[in-house]
Amino acid sequence: MQNEIEKIEAEIQNQSAVEALLRIAQLFPGKVTFSTSLGLEDQVITQMILSNNLPIDVFTIDTWRLFDETEKTLERTIARYKKPIKIYYPDKNAVEELVTKKGNFSFFASIANRQECCFIRKVEPLKRALAGYKIWITGIRAEQSSSRTKMDAVEWDENNQIIKFHPLLNWNLDETTAFIRQHNIPYNTLHNQGYVSIGCRPCTRAIKLGEDFRAGRWWWENEDKKECGLHNIKNENKK
Repeated sequence: MQNEIEKIEAEIQNQSAVEALLRIAQLFPGKVTFSTSLGLEDQVITQMILSNNLPIDVFTIDTWRLFDETEKTLERTIARYKKPIKIYYPDKNAVEELVTKKGNFSFFASIANRQECCFIRKVEPLKRALAGYKIWITGIRAEQSSSRTKMDAVEWDENNQIIKFHPLLNWNLDETTAFIRQHNIPYNTLHNQGYVSIGCRPCTRAIKLGEDFRAGRWWWENEDKKECGLHNIKNENKK
């Protein structure tokens, strides 16, 4: 696996994000997929893939707790590019069991409860979405959190047994928003209201001036490194 990662790194060295995406798609035909949560970074990558007809599949996870604005962003994106975006949902029985036993807002009670909800609504659908692929494209940027600064552009995800590529890892927010404006890309209007990182409706708030990028996610928790489990940071650097 280390050799394969080094080969990818060599192949995409000094290439633009679009060039790197194309090269990876050529190296792994039919085995590359991109997960979008409809955030700014993901909208940039979606534009790169769909506008350039890159042979990369695109999917999103609908947790059944998304903002209306997020769902409208998905609709506008599909209308713009006229290309399919596969939608994955949580297992209905698992959601029913969780809500029956613990109610709709169990995640406020403890981190363990919140992680359980995230696993059912996000992690399990992700594993189904990634099945059969070799490369997982993400919209992670290093400046989003302190833990993400330790990540490499090409990495091995031990939990999902897949290689991950973060084409915008070294982009800053100004570069990202400039690309959005330049290409008139549809984006979530909540970004105009102080929502920087947008997830499920009950678990997301707008951030205040000077707050960390991730401060609006699971805002009642005191943990410094808050992740939902889609990106298991502690495993990211194991190649």
